[in-house]
Amino acid sequence: MSKMTELQINGNWLRVESGSDQSLLSVLRDDLDLTGSKYGCGEGQCGACTVLIDGQATRSCITTVGAAAGKKIVTIEGLEQNGRLHPIQESFLEADALQCGYCTPGMIMSGVALLAKNTNPSEQEIVQFMQGNVCRCGTYPRIVTAIRKAARAMKGAGR
Repeated sequence: MSKMTELQINGNWLRVESGSDQSLLSVLRDDLDLTGSKYGCGEGQCGACTVLIDGQATRSCITTVGAAAGKKIVTIEGLEQNGRLHPIQESFLEADALQCGYCTPGMIMSGVALLAKNTNPSEQEIVQFMQGNVCRCGTYPRIVTAIRKAARAMKGAGR
């Protein structure tokens, strides 16, 4: 049975009609045309669908709309502010930390969550935190480089 649910996505309150057990990912992609988050495994194991919910990296493919209702949701589309990419988005571009790009939104969102918790992570801490994100192209060393570069940029900018 469908019902109206209020979601706060990228700073905007939206009302969506969905089943309470429908995945947040399907609502983002199919109903709201926010296609940055990708469907990978559908089991919360690959990280391609990662969004932030109340600042926590969350797998939107296994999170129901009902569980996300009323919480602050940020998607990859919500990181850009006033025409400027988030420092981690910039660092991914500069470090060539993407190839096919399929995993990139989830990697970036997980990286944002990490840097919100730890502004100066070691390489080992980055690797450990990012364990739940799979990159089939194997750009892991560049992803680590990008996250370290973003941490330095954010520290320098006072973010």
